[in-house]
Amino acid sequence: MTPEVSKITLGCWALVGGMEWGDQSEQLSIDTIHAAVDQGITSLDTAPMYGKGKSESLLGKALKGRRDGVFIANKISPGVSTDSAIKESCENSLQLLQTDVIDLMQVHWPDHEVPFEETAAALIGLRDAGKIRHIGICNFSAIDTGRWLEASGPVFSNQLPYSLLSRSIEYEVVPQCLENGIGILAYSSIMQGLLSGKFKTAAEVPDGRARTRHFNSERTLTRHGGPGCEEETFTAIAAVGEIANSIGVPMSRVALAWVLQKPAISSAIVGARNPDQIVENIKAIDLVLDEETMMALEGATDSVKTFLGRNPDLWAAESRYTL
Repeated sequence: MTPEVSKITLGCWALVGGMEWGDQSEQLSIDTIHAAVDQGITSLDTAPMYGKGKSESLLGKALKGRRDGVFIANKISPGVSTDSAIKESCENSLQLLQTDVIDLMQVHWPDHEVPFEETAAALIGLRDAGKIRHIGICNFSAIDTGRWLEASGPVFSNQLPYSLLSRSIEYEVVPQCLENGIGILAYSSIMQGLLSGKFKTAAEVPDGRARTRHFNSERTLTRHGGPGCEEETFTAIAAVGEIANSIGVPMSRVALAWVLQKPAISSAIVGARNPDQIVENIKAIDLVLDEETMMALEGATDSVKTFLGRNPDLWAAESRYTL
């Protein structure tokens, strides 16, 4: 039986440290994974791109003797879209993860250079061979998702950025997923720490976390070429903070609880660097926000939603990933 996806999924990118996250010891990362599983977080999300295989290898070590009951979500990287490349990538991932099956294999980004039919057929072949259990997609717009459904049939999930500061999927993708029975795995649910209140101004945010369309394209690592919406973003963050304070709950917990209560959300993917953050994150599961609070939070962030528009890609201009 396939393990179930838990309401919160541990995102395993931050565990490898690096430019965006800072130094991280392997043992602390393993302890964090163990804490997640012990606290009932049974789904873990990784990708070959996270630390160039380091995240997969870390999971393999941490889950040795603990694989049963854990749902591993992995991905094929951008550009890994042909039959041979997908098979090679899957075999490499299986070795690094020290497992004989991956519960969910996701297409990390839509590749418009290779027909979706070829990519889907390769993944279906892996599923039929027992190498993977489910097929999912990530970062697919409504147009891309429609084309993928035509090419592949039913889809388990679509992994997308979704938070109070990134609500673009509400326009088209959420209704489409509800109509087609596709679960949404929401990532960046607290916007890489922006919704924790850690940063008071755009200038305080390090370049590694200032790559989205929220930030001016003059920031070093952006690639969207636009003006950003820094004033709207930090006005919204301050307003969310005030709402959280009014109910006596930390902002990050409120932001995460809001995501979990939205339609079509199967799980919120949240990174953690240590066991204490795991303990804090799971508290959001039991936090039920009333309708008035939900509406107030949405009202506080509507200006950011309007600015970012329908494009679900937080990093690039709309034309880059839309057919």
